Amino acid sequence: MSLFPIFVKLHGRLVVVVGGGEIAAGKIDGLLRADAKVRLIAPDVHPSVAEPIHNGKIEWIARKFQPNDLSGATLAIAATSAPGVNAEVYREAEARGILCNAVDDIENCHFYYGSIVHRGDLQIAISTNGKSPALAQRLRQELEQQFGPEYEMWLEWLGAARELLRAADGGTENNKQRLHHLASKPMYERFVKEVSKVPARRGVNGKVHLVGAGPGDPELLTLKAARLLANADVVFYDALVSREVLSMISHDAELIDVGKRAGRKLLTQDEINSLLVSYAKENKIVIRLKGGDPLLFGRAGEEMEALRLAQLDFEIVPGITAAVGAAAGARISLTDRRLASQVLFTTFSRGETGHLSDGGLNWAAITPETTIAIYMPGTHYGEVAERLIENGLSRETPCVVVSQATRAEQQIRWSTIALLGNETQLPAPSLLIVGRVASHAKAQSFENWGGCSRRTALQSDAAHELRFAEAQQN
Repeated sequence: MSLFPIFVKLHGRLVVVVGGGEIAAGKIDGLLRADAKVRLIAPDVHPSVAEPIHNGKIEWIARKFQPNDLSGATLAIAATSAPGVNAEVYREAEARGILCNAVDDIENCHFYYGSIVHRGDLQIAISTNGKSPALAQRLRQELEQQFGPEYEMWLEWLGAARELLRAADGGTENNKQRLHHLASKPMYERFVKEVSKVPARRGVNGKVHLVGAGPGDPELLTLKAARLLANADVVFYDALVSREVLSMISHDAELIDVGKRAGRKLLTQDEINSLLVSYAKENKIVIRLKGGDPLLFGRAGEEMEALRLAQLDFEIVPGITAAVGAAAGARISLTDRRLASQVLFTTFSRGETGHLSDGGLNWAAITPETTIAIYMPGTHYGEVAERLIENGLSRETPCVVVSQATRAEQQIRWSTIALLGNETQLPAPSLLIVGRVASHAKAQSFENWGGCSRRTALQSDAAHELRFAEAQQN
């Protein structure tokens, strides 16, 4: 008789096990791993079964089997040493339309247990239709050598990659080709090579990964970042990381919020450095997750210095920086051969005196062809505008504020330096782009992209046309 191979979801489903000896104990372990609801029928139980009974994982009815014990069951397992009892369980299951397995009793089985290779979510089941369990065991041992423990982590990585591609609008056929490529042998070998660089988990320090979370959209994470988040032991994250990205972190990982909100720091930088070192020395995979790219305004230099002094291994996983995310959200180019030939990334901060500081910015290097990307422009756009005007920028210079770039909550405000102080403050994280390219969005302005008012668009349109014409002539 030919068998139909399937993998069954037993989460929350009732499975009745008859028999409380060592045979039953082996079957119960697998059922609990599958999150099945187990009902055990036996007058006495083996010590190995006592612990899950005590912890409430198993319902134990301490008596001999009765037909009504199968009420509501999805499967039945007859695991006694009494052939007559096993046959009785099988007959009752047959009458109720319930599939039954009587251990080592082919005649009283609707299904057989396969010999299983477990590698996390990867399961390879072997069946000989009950004719040679010994052969199944030998094949299992051979497959365990062929498919090593690294397959568990690789499958986690493949799963994360599949979710990212499914969420992206890449087309079904295109995604299918990519997924087949990612699951190919060369990609497996490349993955194993990367994993081999990670220190062994026992007796050797762990590794710290400084990972860029991008501007917020989880689809913009790199595949490497997604893999690391799926396998992390502990993740230190800042306030700029979106909820959607945080949801991709392994459920088993410890999450530690080290963000700064409304000017209040949860931890100082020295405390963060100490925690990174401490957790890495506990042989853990440590992620320092930063909004945007970790190497821009993220104090990565201080963290790397602390890790070097502690002689700990680390790596940088780049992310899409906020300025690029904001420009993409606003549908503008940070450079344009007609308008802007250079880009300046900067941030303003407020000192202890409350005075707005530009961090020693070289204003003389800024020309009309410079696009300025100001990270974290703060709560008072007017002060930023005043500082720009004080240092020689024209009041008519276009600018755009992008809030929560690339996320569903993204908002955009088109303006000029002169009008910037009148704009309503947008939620953090936000970024201010200043320069000619910020006016090169006429189409978007008339379509009211991101909440830009039609009045503001009309006010700036005439000036934009004049500046654009001048740029073409030059």
